[in-house]
This record gives sequence, C-alpha cells and structure tokens, in this order.
Amino acid sequence: MKSYQEFFAELKRRKVFKVAAVYGAGAFVILQAADILGQGLRLPDSFLPFITAVVLLGFPMALILAWAFEVTPEGVQRTSAPAAGEIEGMVAAPASQRWPAGLMALAGVTALVAGAWWVGRQGSPTVSGDADADSPAEVQLAFVDPSEDPRPSIAVLPFADMSREGDQEYFSDGITEEILNTLAKIHDLRVSARTSAFAYKNVQRDLREVGRELGVSYLLEGSVRKDGDQLRITAQLIDVATDAHIWTDRYDRTLDNVFQIQSEIAEAIAEALTVPLGLDAGESLVTPTADLEAYDLYLAGRARMRERGPSILEAVDLFAAAVARDSTWAPAWAGLAESQALVPFYDQSAFDSVLWSADSTVWSQQLDAAEFAATMALELDPNSASATIALANVHRDRWDFEMAENTYLRAISLDPDNVEVHQQYAEHLSYQGRSAEALKASRRALSLDRSAIRLNVAGFVARENNLHEEAVALLEEAAALDPDNKLGFVHANLFIAHLSAEQWEQAWNMLPTFLEPDVLETARAIWPTPDSFTVEADFDSWPGTFRVRAILWQMAGNSDKALSYLEQIVDRRAPFGSFNLAWMPVFDPLRDEPRFKAVLASMGLAGRVPIRAEREIAP
Repeated sequence: MKSYQEFFAELKRRKVFKVAAVYGAGAFVILQAADILGQGLRLPDSFLPFITAVVLLGFPMALILAWAFEVTPEGVQRTSAPAAGEIEGMVAAPASQRWPAGLMALAGVTALVAGAWWVGRQGSPTVSGDADADSPAEVQLAFVDPSEDPRPSIAVLPFADMSREGDQEYFSDGITEEILNTLAKIHDLRVSARTSAFAYKNVQRDLREVGRELGVSYLLEGSVRKDGDQLRITAQLIDVATDAHIWTDRYDRTLDNVFQIQSEIAEAIAEALTVPLGLDAGESLVTPTADLEAYDLYLAGRARMRERGPSILEAVDLFAAAVARDSTWAPAWAGLAESQALVPFYDQSAFDSVLWSADSTVWSQQLDAAEFAATMALELDPNSASATIALANVHRDRWDFEMAENTYLRAISLDPDNVEVHQQYAEHLSYQGRSAEALKASRRALSLDRSAIRLNVAGFVARENNLHEEAVALLEEAAALDPDNKLGFVHANLFIAHLSAEQWEQAWNMLPTFLEPDVLETARAIWPTPDSFTVEADFDSWPGTFRVRAILWQMAGNSDKALSYLEQIVDRRAPFGSFNLAWMPVFDPLRDEPRFKAVLASMGLAGRVPIRAEREIAP
C-alpha cells in the first residue's frame, strides 16, 4: 500500500496534479472559445478538430514535462531528488492535506474530457439522409416510412371560402394552412403536406377515397366566412374508415380571436384522437399577433410564396409590410426569410445579373437579408421550424455545408413531418455528392407530398444516381402537374434527364415546352433535328443557362468547353448551376482533371467523390 502512496506523493511534489488541474480547466475554455470562433468566422470544417487534437495531445506532454522539470529562481531545471524524509512526511500527512491536489487534478481531467466531448457532439451530425439509434426520437421519427408510422394521421382539406363576395379565398386558404401548421406542432400526430391536400380543392370526391389516396386515417374539413371583423369558422373531423364525423364545431367570433380558434381546433382534435399536445410549460401551439392587418398581410404573403415564380417578389413585399406592422411577430420574420432566400431562383432580373453579368452581389445580398430575417425570427421564437429551414438554406447556399447540416437536423427535430425541410435537406446532400443519402431524403419528401416541386427534386437526385429511367418518370409526372411551366425549371430538368439517358428525340421534343419562340429558333438552328446532335454544333450560342451548355459540350465530347462553363458557374456562384451539377454522371470522366478538382475545391468540397445508390430504388 505504501508504494502507491509514495508515487502519488511524488506526483504532488513534482506539481503534476497542479498542472493537470490547470491544463484541464484551460483546455475546456480554449475548446469552447474555438467552437464560437469557428462558427462566427466560418472557419474551415477542419479547424475545430485540429484545435481539439492539439489540446488532447498536449495534455500528456504537459504532464511529462511537469514530472521531469521544475521552475526555479534560476530558471527551468530538471526536477531535483526529494529531501530526506520529504516523501514520508507527505504520506503521513492527514487526508485533508493529501486529497485536495488529487481532486483538483481529477476535476481538470474531467473538464478536458467534457470539452472534447462537447466539441465532438457539436461537429458530428447524427443523421445523414436517414436516422440511427443514437438520433433524437423526433429525428428518427422523421425518417420512418409513413406506412409504418404508428401515429394517427390526418390531412387538412382546403377550407371553403363562404364570404359574401367570395373574395376571401386567400384568407380561407391561409387559415387552412395555419391550422395545418398548428396540428404539425403536435408530434404525436402525422399531418399530411399542404400541397397534397390542396390538390382536392373544389373537387367533389368521396372522402373515404380521398383519405386513402392521401394515406391518412382522418380528414379535417370546414369553411371560413369573414365579414368585416366578424369571423365564422366551422370544422369537422372525419374518420376515413367509417366516414363518421367524430368531432365538429362552429366558432362565431371577432377577427381578433382567430388565433384562439386555431388553438382550440387543434386541442379538440388532439382530445378526440387521444394524443398529448406535448407542450412544455408556458409553450403554445399558436404564435399570435395583436395586429390583425399584419396577419392579413402575412396570409397574403404565404399565398404568393406558394405560387413561386415572379410571385416571390410580391411575397417579400407582403412579409416586409407585415414585419413593419408588427416587428415582434416571429412568423412574419420567418416568412420574410424564406421568401428572400428564394428570390434569386425565381426573379429573372436577379438571376440574369448573377449569370450573365457575373454580378454575384445580388445573390449574396439576398442571402444576407434572409439570414437577418431568420435570425430575428429565431430570437423571437427559437422553435420556429420555418425560420430554421430558411437559415439552413442560407448556410447551404453559401457552401457552409457543416453549419447547414446541423441546422437542417435541428429543423427536422422541430418538425419531423415538414416536407420542405426534407426536400431542402435532399438538395443539401445532393450539393455535396452524397447522392445515395439525397435519394433517401428526397423519397421521404415525396412520401409526404407528391407535388411538382418535390417530384422535380426527386427526379434530378435520381439522375445523379444514374437512375435515368426513374428520373425521366418522376420528371414527366412533375411536368404533367406543371403543364404551363409556372415553376420555370421542371421542363428544363426533364430535357436534361432525356439528354442524360441519351434519349435524343425526347430531349429535342422538349425544347418548345420551356424555351420562348424567339430563343427556340436559335436552339433549333444549333440542333435542327433529333439525330443531328454532333460535336460540330456551336453550343456556346445555346440559349439558357451555363449548366445546359456544360452538359451539351460534355456530351458532345468537348471536355475543355464543358470545364470552362463549370468554372464560370462556380465563379459566379450562380443559382441553378454549380450546386449539384458536378455530381452528374456525365462529368465522371473529368473527375481526375486538375481543373475539375479546382471547381470542387472552390466550393469547399476538395477530394469529394459522388457516393451513389448501389441499386435502383423504386419510386
């Protein structure tokens, strides 16, 4: 027993315990500061692991140096031998004198380990296109197949506009969406996506059939009548299996009670289906505003944003007006963030300034504005899934992929059934060449909502995975849902899918569906007949984006031209261009080219290779 006590006494004499305590405490502070600094300055992903490794490796070195050397008035010298009886005296000392040094050392080691563990948790996402056993319950739930989801499932059908003039459709649609969003906050309910339910607007169908098509057990339908400041909302919950009305109610209130009505409807449904609300103390299902004009502007903004296309600019103005009316209302800020992040994708003038005049300031300004609005929303409501998704999109489109990953997973945990986050997360995975994971995430979005925009994402992700037949099928379905090309890109993506599958005639026949007549003439002059696709064609004059030119040149066998357009796309940080283009199989022959590697490096993806699905996954 005496030998180990003498060893501990020697450690104490050589101040090893003291060094362990001080080093551990200092290391904890350094790691926390490095975490904050790395996020604030957007330093490379390798910064935090590097600092952690240095701190951990330095610990045993510090202990060895403490053992071997001591600081004296004459400077640093090798540790001298103990004086006669010194060790024995330390061993014989009472416990109150012997234990503190050891406990301080233990505390230092604990602080060091805790700091390293915290950094590891911060920098290691738990989900990548799927959930694992260590993921939070909400995140695991987000990736469960809907057919295996044990929760009661419900779809909110569009509430009918019963106003006297029939001019309040945007308001009734908005109320429908707000009730849907309120129900979605109850994690023990699975709520069908809005787009799928709205496909049944103004359609007379057997409700049991509608429920089966939507894959839900319950339907909520109703009506809204708005007359001045008077509001009447009726709602009824229907069991799809029996067509029975298991709950119904009517609310005759003034307009300023609209938020209370939404909350009461959600609570009544939860009670009828015997599911808990799952709210923490002081938490509410609804975030109200005292300014009803702000609420009206917000609903109108949501209506414009759903339309996409040029309506995005109107949505930005409407949300900005709502914020001006009530700057303390989180949903208005969140809507502003979402719409601003979409502007460069849908505003033709902004798109042209980025692509053709190489002015990327429009892109960066919109991202800055979206980040500011999202941050404001999250300061007011830290659990706003809408604002969290918008912030994740900003990080992704700045190519800050690690920050985006963590933010998307936060959004998924907040709202596991939010189809938008699954779609955007699929795109995030796609941008990095994580194509197999993107396929899973896009299919999750599609299982929640089979709308044109979700089909479009699933289609181009399938194309990335070399699943050409599947990609064409998905994009054909999307194009059928968007025959007038209102989204502005579905038909062009179908054209590219046909090209990728070397379906020349189908690709050629797609041109009139997305090219205006004047530019169609230019395209037909370059590619006059389906079988005239040759290396002699001048694809530099091809109308449209650099993305298509890069693909056409590569398919025609001119890699130098293809690389030139890839480089220009990345230099401009062009929307619809650089993000997932590099992972298309058509560019596989270029992956060892120094210029291609430089393109990936400029996006922070140096050394990445596409990770594709090993086999086809049926839609």
